Amino acid sequence: MSAAVAGAVTAPGRVPVRTALGVVAVAVLVAVAADLALYGLGRAAGGSFVFTAPAGATRVDAATVAGFAALPLLVGLALAVLLARRWPRVLGVGQVAAPVLALGTVPLMTLPADLDAVSTVALALGHVVLVPVSVLALRALRGDPG
Repeated sequence: MSAAVAGAVTAPGRVPVRTALGVVAVAVLVAVAADLALYGLGRAAGGSFVFTAPAGATRVDAATVAGFAALPLLVGLALAVLLARRWPRVLGVGQVAAPVLALGTVPLMTLPADLDAVSTVALALGHVVLVPVSVLALRALRGDPG
C-alpha cells in the first residue's frame, strides 16, 4: 500500500491533499454529528437552550451547534495543514493546543451563559467532543498509526 493511500505524510510537512481533505472532512462530520446528538439528547432531557443576550432571550438551535462544532475545527485543521508545509511540528503542537482551546472555551462561553443545567452540560460536552476528534485528526495528518 502506498504512503498516500495509507494516509502517511509523504515528506516532512507534506500531507497529500486528498488525505488532508479526507481527514478534515471526516473530523468535521464526526464532530458535527456528535454535537448534534448531544444537542438532541439535551433537548429530549428538557434542556431549553435559552440564554439571555443583549437583545433578549436567545435560543441555541441545531444550526448554531453545528456551526460552533464545524467552523473552529475546520479552520484549525486547515491552518494546521497549511502551516505544516513549512513547519511540520505544528501538527504535534496542535495536538496540545486544540484540546486546550476546546476545553478553555467552556468556562469562557458556556458556563457564563444563564442556561439551564441540562443545556449547560450538553453544550459543554459539545466542546469536550472536539478534544478527541481534533487530536485524532492531527495524528492522522501526521501519519501516526492508530
